[in-house]
Amino acid sequence: MVTIATRRLIEEPHTSIIGYPKSTKTELNKRVKELQKLRITALEFLGQKLVLNVHVLGKGCVGIVTIAYKDGEKVALKIRRTDADRTSMLREAKLLKKANAVDVGPKLLDASRNFLVMQFVDGELLPKWLEKRVSKKRTKTVLRDVLEQCWRLDVAGLDHGELSHAPKHIIITKEDKAFIVDFETASPNRRASNVTSICQFLFISESARKVAEKLGERDKKAIINALRHYKADKKRSNFERVLESCGLQTT
Repeated sequence: MVTIATRRLIEEPHTSIIGYPKSTKTELNKRVKELQKLRITALEFLGQKLVLNVHVLGKGCVGIVTIAYKDGEKVALKIRRTDADRTSMLREAKLLKKANAVDVGPKLLDASRNFLVMQFVDGELLPKWLEKRVSKKRTKTVLRDVLEQCWRLDVAGLDHGELSHAPKHIIITKEDKAFIVDFETASPNRRASNVTSICQFLFISESARKVAEKLGERDKKAIINALRHYKADKKRSNFERVLESCGLQTT
């Protein structure tokens, strides 16, 4: 773990992170000033991902995620890559705010052209969490929470767009709280299919084996049939039918 004060981010090797993959000295200085305006006092380089031999929390096509400190509070900072296919982080901030409005996703704290400041979520990605010796009751509670969040997104008309790749987009905390993260490809214009996507991943795809080991085998035809009704009408009763087919109904 290495913690670097914001003013020192123009020094290597950490300058390569805030200006990844390539940037000019002028652009780097602008980005440091942008961070200071957001009241980011330091970045902490910790995580399982390596970018140019520097540890970070995550790396994607749009940005790199690190730990940072804002007003003394640990936060997650998403840094826009200089080669990203978008010119600003403000659209993603708007989408995350929409998700937050229905109690989904890490809380949006601040945003600027090149940075997104969010609540720091300390936990494990869903597949790794499922591999632990977690009880059936805990597994059921967490997966129901995930589906409930997906239903709220569906009702809000916000399609996450990446939940078929749920291993990278759902974090479970030590308190068994699920967080859906990374709304960079989300859209309010596509048909929202979050419940369908996550159910396919958890109960129908190859990943269903891990879930079945915790909850028991489920009738895939029954799940597909329930999802078909749900897709036609996303009313609560149809969603409850999906939960029941997945074995996640309340008892």
